[in-house]
This record gives sequence, C-alpha cells and structure tokens, in this order.
Amino acid sequence: MFALALPMSVLAALMLATILFGFFGIIFKQNLMMKIIAMDVMSTGVIAYYVLVAARTGWATPIVSGVPPGAYADPVPQAVILTAIVIGFSIQALMLVGVMKLARDNPTLESREIEKSSTP
Repeated sequence: MFALALPMSVLAALMLATILFGFFGIIFKQNLMMKIIAMDVMSTGVIAYYVLVAARTGWATPIVSGVPPGAYADPVPQAVILTAIVIGFSIQALMLVGVMKLARDNPTLESREIEKSSTP
C-alpha cells in the first residue's frame, strides 16, 4: 500500500487553510446555504487539526492485556472529537431547518434580501 507522507507542518498549514476558507466563506458569502457549508468546512478543519495534534506514533491503545505498562494514548481527545462531530452535525441540521423555514417565507436565501424584506 502506498501512502503519501507529508510533513506535519504541511498538514497543519493545509488544515489552517481549510479553517480560513470556511471562516471567510461565512463572512463573505451572502447565500445562507453557502454560509452553512462554509461553517461545516471550518469545523472539519478544526476537527482535523485536533486529530493531527493528538496523533502520535509509538503509543499503545489502553486495553487491558498482558503487555507491560508503557506509553498509552489518551482516549479523552478521541471522546472530545466524537462529541464535537455530533454537536456539529446537530447544529448543521438545526440551521438547515431554519433555512427551510426562511425559504417558505422568502423567494431568496440571500441574507441581505431577507434583511430588507424583514425590516419594518
């Protein structure tokens, strides 16, 4: 099996670029669906960065066995990342429901047009 080996600094730079693309997408896009997608891209970059930080080679999985004690991987970051994925999914679903409700009342999903039509 062939694997692409990139230095950690290159991977960190790619993840930072992903986070920044999502951040600027949230700020500069006017379509609400594009904002939701940009937020999902940003959260994916953050989760990938945490996985990169927590990834270490040579550490054993903390399973009870006959192996003598050594350097064990901490399972807490894994639990935190799984929780972040679930919370991100639920927030995205809630935002999509909000956009569906806005789409019923407005002919467009452009945030400026919705603000213009909603102001008294």
